[in-house]
Amino acid sequence: MNENQEKSRHTLSVLVENSAGVLSQVSRLFSRKGYNIESLAVGTTDDPAVSRITIEVVVDNLMIQQVMNQLRKLFPVYSVQELPPEHSIRRELVLIKVKAETHDIRNEVIQIASVFRASIIDVSLTSLTLALIGDETKADAMQKLLESFGILELVRTGMVALERGAFTISDENKEKTEFNLGKSIQ
Repeated sequence: MNENQEKSRHTLSVLVENSAGVLSQVSRLFSRKGYNIESLAVGTTDDPAVSRITIEVVVDNLMIQQVMNQLRKLFPVYSVQELPPEHSIRRELVLIKVKAETHDIRNEVIQIASVFRASIIDVSLTSLTLALIGDETKADAMQKLLESFGILELVRTGMVALERGAFTISDENKEKTEFNLGKSIQ
């Protein structure tokens, strides 16, 4: 198989206008192409008019380039950047509610949480709720250990990512005037 045909996980960081319908436009692009989004997280940036979408998708190298080029053509998209693992930090928040009906079980769950540096965020007589921040391997490992106690509920935020060090999201393929949509263009 040629390198461009091997599918792998790609993380995209997309800066968009923070307005209604933008997320729908972005996700429809993936849907039309038949690509499944593995993880999607959205939030505002330091500028409340701009949101950052972190998207993880499993595709080959040719497909990711096509998707990035098509994203760049969408009017509310300011910047698109692929985040290579060696230049980025990826994290996910996982909340897990676990059965803990006895003192001994609660202690065991607390020990597991400690090993994974998870926080205990809620305690009841019959359950503990843990919060874990980390990559998917850390979350998967803790989840596997907690399954034997009985997981009552689990929710994952989806991956968020940020460039390491001096690397920042910038996109030379967009014209500079598009970054100043709120200001008059002279």
